[in-house]
Amino acid sequence: MPSPKHATATAGGAGSRYPQVRVRVSGDGNAHILIGKVAVALRRQVGDDAADAFNTAAHACGTYQQVLDLVRATVRTR
Repeated sequence: MPSPKHATATAGGAGSRYPQVRVRVSGDGNAHILIGKVAVALRRQVGDDAADAFNTAAHACGTYQQVLDLVRATVRTR
């Protein structure tokens, strides 16, 4: 899992760690809802370890933009 400080913003597609996992980003600016959506999707489609690692990295982020960058580096967004 990329570190939150080193997560690169991608188009949320092929450059994602888990491109088979898709999450809709609503743009409401609520980091906790976004983290929850991604964690649930990862838990369902990849497994508990991936979801737990994402949760740990996401909660270490200091800004919403860092969370968004981590999400895009982890899953495919739409």
